[in-house]
Amino acid sequence: MKVYLKFFLIIYLKSFFYVMIVMASLAFILNLLSELDFFKDLDVKTSFPLSLSLLNTPDLIFQMFPFIFLVTTQLFFIKLFDNQEIEVLKYSGFKNSKILIILSTFSIIFGFIILLLFYNLSSNLKNIYLELKSGYANDGKYLAVITKNGLWIKDKVDNRVFIVNSRKVNQHYLVDTFITEFDENFNVRRNIKSEKIDISNNLWVIENAKIYNKNEYKIISNLKINTNFNYERIQKLYSNLSSLNIIQLYELKENYRKLNYSVTDVNLQIFKIFSLPLFLLLITIFSSIIMLKVKAIESNTFKVSLGIFFSVIIYYINNFFHVLGSTEKITLTMSILIPLAILTTVNTIMLYNINEK
Repeated sequence: MKVYLKFFLIIYLKSFFYVMIVMASLAFILNLLSELDFFKDLDVKTSFPLSLSLLNTPDLIFQMFPFIFLVTTQLFFIKLFDNQEIEVLKYSGFKNSKILIILSTFSIIFGFIILLLFYNLSSNLKNIYLELKSGYANDGKYLAVITKNGLWIKDKVDNRVFIVNSRKVNQHYLVDTFITEFDENFNVRRNIKSEKIDISNNLWVIENAKIYNKNEYKIISNLKINTNFNYERIQKLYSNLSSLNIIQLYELKENYRKLNYSVTDVNLQIFKIFSLPLFLLLITIFSSIIMLKVKAIESNTFKVSLGIFFSVIIYYINNFFHVLGSTEKITLTMSILIPLAILTTVNTIMLYNINEK
């Protein structure tokens, strides 16, 4: 490795790990406060909220990576400015554009490492976190999952337990559904089979319900049962897709399709993950240009504050278009590409005369 590359890499890594430690500590403390508030009325050991906070922190860090890369790049340039090392580099024939290329290379490499390794780690830990915490949630007795065998629901109402399996969801109807009803001791009370169930609200209307009791059955044209689920709640089964790794996301997407279920949110999550390295690259270039443009300003606090200000703007622009994509106001592809295109355009304009700065 060339000497200057090793020099840049050492500065960049030191800046990166410094920012990571600060952000991880902040994320852990904020998450711990949230967990302590959640468990304040529950009898659990102190170590339990601490463990949950540790498990959830990697997911929070993953969401903060664009901000982490922006601040890392700022600290990298502050180090060069403070020691006048950038002037020495320029006297040696180093152009600003070459520094940008090197930092861009670092960000791409780090971006793919985060994509391939860190995301899978954080999603697996997030999944463990949700499993541990779900037992203490108010609705922990309810369960709904989608598998290759369709939609499965476990529900408990008035000392009765329902196990529901449905082949697919068609608008606000469950199609080809089999329901097993148990008493509180899990003794089977009856089985219900129906081609069509209206789940518009919590009071399900089962059309032409075929009710099996022991060796006999009868048909009721409109059977009503009270549940804790409706169409809207079922639509939000996987509101926390960050708990699924990339392979699991694709499996969930396939299961959703078999169930005639919307794959919009899953596709958006996949697009966001795979576009991350490019987003980190553009953030790094943007932060570098900002630092080179304002290097004459002596206040490092102002420089970092300026970067944070722009990062907030970028975050809200990103989030705005992601919401448009998830609500299908625009295509998912556009919801990902438009923020990237805006950032690319801004970087291109600001790159003008960058070597003269």
